[in-house]
Amino acid sequence: MNDPFLFLKKHFFVISFCCLTTVAFAQTVQITVNAAVNKKKISPNIYGKNDFLDHPDQFYKDVGLRFARLNGGNNASAYNWQEKLTVHPDWYNNVYAADWSVSAQKINTSFPDMQGMFAFQLLGRAASNSNNNFNDWGYNQAQYWSGVTQNLAGGGVVNPAGGSNALVDGNPELFSKPWPADSSVGILNDWFGAGGKGLNKDQFVYWNMDNEVDIWNGTHNWAMPTQLSASAFMDRYIELAKKAKALYPGIKLCGPVATSEWQWYKWSDESIYVNGRYYSWIEYFIKRLGDEYKATGVKLVDVLDIHNYPSYNNNDAAALQGHRIYYDTTYDYPGSNGIKTTTGGWDASLTKQYIFTRIDGWLNEHFGANHGITPGVSEWGTMSGSNPSLESVIYASHLGTFANNGVELFSPWNWSIGMWETLHLFSRYAKEYSVSSTSSLENTVSAYTSVNQSGDGMTVIIVNKDMNASRTVTVNLSGFAAANGNSETLQLAALPATETFVSHTNNALKKSDVSVNSNTFTITVPALSTTAVLLKATTLSVGDNNTLPTSETVMLYPNPANDKLQIKFNLAITEPTQLAVYNMAGQKLKVMTVNSDPEVIQILDVSRFAVGSYFLSVKNSSYKKSIPFIITR
Repeated sequence: MNDPFLFLKKHFFVISFCCLTTVAFAQTVQITVNAAVNKKKISPNIYGKNDFLDHPDQFYKDVGLRFARLNGGNNASAYNWQEKLTVHPDWYNNVYAADWSVSAQKINTSFPDMQGMFAFQLLGRAASNSNNNFNDWGYNQAQYWSGVTQNLAGGGVVNPAGGSNALVDGNPELFSKPWPADSSVGILNDWFGAGGKGLNKDQFVYWNMDNEVDIWNGTHNWAMPTQLSASAFMDRYIELAKKAKALYPGIKLCGPVATSEWQWYKWSDESIYVNGRYYSWIEYFIKRLGDEYKATGVKLVDVLDIHNYPSYNNNDAAALQGHRIYYDTTYDYPGSNGIKTTTGGWDASLTKQYIFTRIDGWLNEHFGANHGITPGVSEWGTMSGSNPSLESVIYASHLGTFANNGVELFSPWNWSIGMWETLHLFSRYAKEYSVSSTSSLENTVSAYTSVNQSGDGMTVIIVNKDMNASRTVTVNLSGFAAANGNSETLQLAALPATETFVSHTNNALKKSDVSVNSNTFTITVPALSTTAVLLKATTLSVGDNNTLPTSETVMLYPNPANDKLQIKFNLAITEPTQLAVYNMAGQKLKVMTVNSDPEVIQILDVSRFAVGSYFLSVKNSSYKKSIPFIITR
């Protein structure tokens, strides 16, 4: 992110907003959950943020932070890992010390379940020394003023009238040097190679391909006063990406790191024509890399990474719908401007973004189906700041939407009161797999449901976006047999103006319970609230679980299963043993008898069973156990 060019992200065009009305009466909302439909693994990397070194380590562990983007945004473009220096483009282009390896070592040492994201440099120049900095202290005791973006490092002459134009620009040759692709990717050998620092590369899988490359002539005009062409940029990108993949085959390259809504579609003022066809910027990016993939078999992008700084002109009702920008093909986004250029001209009728749906269509066209390239948002912000409950609900809606749709990473840049609480609720209490939830009033009350690997736990997170009214919600479950009785609820609502999250056990979550009966429960949720309902599956009485040593187990995999269920015995069972499949109503559906020695695998055909939850009973004269599993298609 870069303050002087924030207008490029937020205010490229003046926009108007339609009024969004709120239903005043407490209409009952019906939510249907189906645990056997739309099952997707939730990426833990959506539980992330930009930079994180200002709290004690335990705070981040308690909150459940799983992804930290540590490259500093625009400060990454001229980073010199050899000299541990970078250029600060928002402060006279002064050069200052920055050692990414310290942050990386902290990730390795203190956060073994976290991914840290850094970046490669494509700008072409990197910091070389701090000997030619502008004397900001001598000028005004290093106070902020409108002239901090003047290009003064390297002997520039300050313009006392302020603004971004110096009387004389400094000479970049005095504080920076050429930085080709080999210099950028050299950090991989320095960190992970023989004789290097010995960092665990498995915690640094994701690498930005620089940062906001489409506005370099604004943010880094000291190095690039005229923006290079889209084609020339892609040549740079492809050269560096190939070198990075060769050094670290398991790396996930994240590009193009596009700035915001306008720049998703436009590269500077360029019209990109190839073989008589106009391409918007991101489609051209995808096409070029798709052409490389077809020619070489090497995929040079793994996460289609964008930034998003939408502007709602302090319209809270509009901001509460911001999560719909990414996938909702019916949503008329009031800030749509760049989308109007996608045909090569200006079509004012185009207002629906669904940017990740569009991107997936372009990926399918240029890479083919099952391309495996996932979406990500490595910078995001636009919270209204009006109250923490609003901030919390907006963030919750994004987390839920990204979980449902397989987004790979999400690291907000702006951070507001209410977000730590929301991150904690999702990261610590949501399960590993997202499943289908549909609401009768989706744009006001949404549910985001997840189940665990074994299928015996479910979390339903209900987000009420109504700013004024509580809502009574009835949730009907299928594909999961919830235990009857009271289930625990955890709720964020009416958050105060000061930060409330302290630790996993000291926070603003309000604990209560809700009565569950016959796979249904009804709950009333306050205005601007997020409520998690923690459900457990009923235990099917097909035989008491034994108390054999933990080393003696029966394992089912894959779970969820599709057509074949493998049963691995790590038990000394030599007598005839009955295997039986039961549905959640207790009906016996399939029976077989096996004789098993240790480490023998049995294959059970479940291809004719409907999707849903089941139990496998394993029973003989000395062993009884029931094991839950799920069938999906």
